[in-house]
Amino acid sequence: MTVYTGGCSCGAVRYEITAEPIRSFQCQCRDCQRDTGAGHASVMVFPTAAMQIAGDVVENLRTADSGAQKRKGFCGNCGSPLYNKPQKVPDMIGVYVGTLDDPDRLPPDIHIFTASKQPWVMIPPGMPSVPEYYDREKYWPAESLERREAFLPQLEAYQKEKGR
Repeated sequence: MTVYTGGCSCGAVRYEITAEPIRSFQCQCRDCQRDTGAGHASVMVFPTAAMQIAGDVVENLRTADSGAQKRKGFCGNCGSPLYNKPQKVPDMIGVYVGTLDDPDRLPPDIHIFTASKQPWVMIPPGMPSVPEYYDREKYWPAESLERREAFLPQLEAYQKEKGR
């Protein structure tokens, strides 16, 4: 089993993820720019249940420019942003790649919302990119589609339980 570990800048929060990522992306939207304080957010999406967190994490609920709500997790000590949990899909968690102990292992599959990209952000030639969101069937790697299919029964059960 693959294990990913990481944490915040000060070391007060540590996490372990025992699953392969469902997908990876680099988002250029203004929300992600604000969330990270950078020109983009590099994110890996995992099943929430695969992530174990130790330490004081503070979450806040915020509304994105799209209108979607998400819970953003920070270290309660140093304030490092760690993850986002979309309210519509709480069984998935978007972990900021920069918080991983070995972020080099997880490059993005695609750049999204490039219509909001800062002009100084360079997207490598040949890297898939789209001005807004993207067609999953067209852009996701086969392995990601397979992991998503395996995860769907858990997601559907959760949504049924919550009446969504």
